[in-house]
Amino acid sequence: MQGIVDFLNGIIWSPVLIYLCLGSGLFYSIQTRFVQIRHFKEMCRLLVSNKESSKGISSFQALAVSLSGRVGTGNIAGVAAAIGFGGPGAVFWMWVVAFLGAATAYAESTLAQIYKEEDEGQFRGGPAYYIEKAMGQKWYAWIFAIATIFACGVLLPGVQSNSIGNAVETAFGTGGMIDTGLGVFSFAKILTGSVISIILGFIIFGGVKRIAHFTQIVVPFMALAYIILAFVIILLNISEVPTIFGMIIGDAFTPMAGFGAAIGWGVKRGVYSNEAGQGTGPHAAAAASVDHPAQQGLVQSFSIYIDTLLVCSATAFMILITGAYNVHGSGEEVFLVQNLAATVGANGPMFTQMAIESTLPGIGKIFIAFALFFFAFTTILAYYYIAETNIAYIRRTLKIDGMMFILKVVLMSAVFYGTIKTANLAWAMGDVGVGLMAWLNIVGILIIFFMSKPALKALKDYEDQQKCGVTNYTFDPVKLGIKGATYWEGKLERNKNKSKEK
Repeated sequence: MQGIVDFLNGIIWSPVLIYLCLGSGLFYSIQTRFVQIRHFKEMCRLLVSNKESSKGISSFQALAVSLSGRVGTGNIAGVAAAIGFGGPGAVFWMWVVAFLGAATAYAESTLAQIYKEEDEGQFRGGPAYYIEKAMGQKWYAWIFAIATIFACGVLLPGVQSNSIGNAVETAFGTGGMIDTGLGVFSFAKILTGSVISIILGFIIFGGVKRIAHFTQIVVPFMALAYIILAFVIILLNISEVPTIFGMIIGDAFTPMAGFGAAIGWGVKRGVYSNEAGQGTGPHAAAAASVDHPAQQGLVQSFSIYIDTLLVCSATAFMILITGAYNVHGSGEEVFLVQNLAATVGANGPMFTQMAIESTLPGIGKIFIAFALFFFAFTTILAYYYIAETNIAYIRRTLKIDGMMFILKVVLMSAVFYGTIKTANLAWAMGDVGVGLMAWLNIVGILIIFFMSKPALKALKDYEDQQKCGVTNYTFDPVKLGIKGATYWEGKLERNKNKSKEK
């Protein structure tokens, strides 16, 4: 299985995809005149405009749901893997892909808002919807939807639950080994997998509203607690910070693990963590109740900063300041830097746990186990919502009863299995899922741009209304020459009818 998955990753994560991720971010940054810088103040303002409706969630809730997908195992274990296989310079490339990716996140999330639909009393949207409506290619939209259901329902949840299982085992021990039909596993992992699956079932059977209300409380709390702890460790080693900065920048261009390795691992783990261009964030963006599509695009753009520039950087500095890392060379037992035992795996949370433990003894292993539980669990919830949205898309054409129930059972099974399987296989399967979605979505949003530029038209329209001092924003897709935005056309018509009645 490991060999097959590694072979697939070699094809999917070729240098072409690495540079496609960076290139699309640079392209949208230039086209939007670096929207991620120009509208930073507006992003912050929109975060506090908490407008929830019976059909949709608020901008902040949508941010929380998408952040729950972005802020996860990638921020703790993913950063460790980037350093472990790409050297400290990989952190620089994570920053680059985050900065450029913020423009990509604006584009894909604005598209999701423009082409969203009402489905059984709630908003739904995402790449499958905007590929069909903006590109006019239903077959391509179906390929994305099926790939995303498979990735988010089967492949990706196991990465998150695996990290929780490994962190619990490191913090509390194995608790003895149990021989099962699937192999020999520790009692700690079996118990952890069972608990996660049960709690997950309770929440996902409650629908998107329950997911949104759960994540809007948990995500800000867990991210803030983690960042505070990281700053404590950085402050205790403040004299080392200039050296670490120098190491990251210097190794980015003359890296110890090879220039290609630093870029490759930095971009791969950067995309895995912040999800810009991957096509996952737009699903939550489409569920928000906003007055103008560009508003949610700006909010989602801001989430990239929170994920990578804050949370990922906190992890990287903790690991590098404390020296709690190895850098792997070309061979299996070859190390370019070896500060830890050879048995300490880079594909997991152990670097981060050991970094905290070395500065705050007795806290690191247990804190990361709890932090990873909340980080990873909320990411699993986001994956469920994304898979559910794509099943809802397919059900518009193919009316099959029980598809949502099957998804819930499969997801819970994948989470349990992911908890107990090996870390390398879990991450490799997750990379396949991320790579498939990134290929399909980035190609899609670039084609849509050259066909009709809807995200760019929405941004200009929003900026024009800003200049006019508008307080109640409106969006008229027909006036802007945007076709297929049926929800917004209907909303405009309803508002006109209400005005006539008055």
